[in-house]
Amino acid sequence: MSTAEATSGGTAYATVEAVIRAQLTKALGGRRGIVEAALPTIAFTVGWIFTEDLRTSLIVSIGLAVVLLAVRLIQRSTPQFVINSLIGIAIGAFFASRTGEAKDVYLPGILYNGGYAAVMLLSVVTRWPLVGFMIGSVTGDPTGWRKDPGIVRLCSKLTWLLMIPCLIRVVVQLPIYLIWGNSGVAAMGVAKIALGWPLQVAALAAMVWVLARGRTPIQAVPGAASTDDVKPS
Repeated sequence: MSTAEATSGGTAYATVEAVIRAQLTKALGGRRGIVEAALPTIAFTVGWIFTEDLRTSLIVSIGLAVVLLAVRLIQRSTPQFVINSLIGIAIGAFFASRTGEAKDVYLPGILYNGGYAAVMLLSVVTRWPLVGFMIGSVTGDPTGWRKDPGIVRLCSKLTWLLMIPCLIRVVVQLPIYLIWGNSGVAAMGVAKIALGWPLQVAALAAMVWVLARGRTPIQAVPGAASTDDVKPS
């Protein structure tokens, strides 16, 4: 049986599992990316706890995100995760400034997680699991992986694992938002931090465990770009 390799960013991958592990590691952004994503939310929550003033809390949060972005630019390193965090805070600030309710800072995040979970569930039900497109982005064939039932099943499992954190966030935060209102702002902030990257890391760890159990050759993805065949020993 011959084995093909897919290449991304100069790195060759021989198995589907290796492709997905590499893509997940890239998406996580390392320790610094995790910290940068969490700090603006922490700043807003702490600011609200001490001042209970929406404008002051937003200024502190956005100001910190801008400082983190400036540091990235000065160091000429990728600002992707800081920008993502800044966009999230900006959208939340827009919602809150329109209503005057501090709790609405967290509404976009709740809606995003609910929508993302719905899309992932739909992708699994229709047998187009989102994780499969990670394989397609590396093999050069966006949909070729779907022709292999084994890969579709693997990607469906991994998509479920990605979806669970989104569902948990909605289940925990939405009742606080609806029932507690502004008195639950601090609780929503703590919940967002606790259910943010820690929960995501746990989900990714579960995905890595699933991936570590198998070695599906890249050639199993019909239409995948292949290199020289390698004969088995």
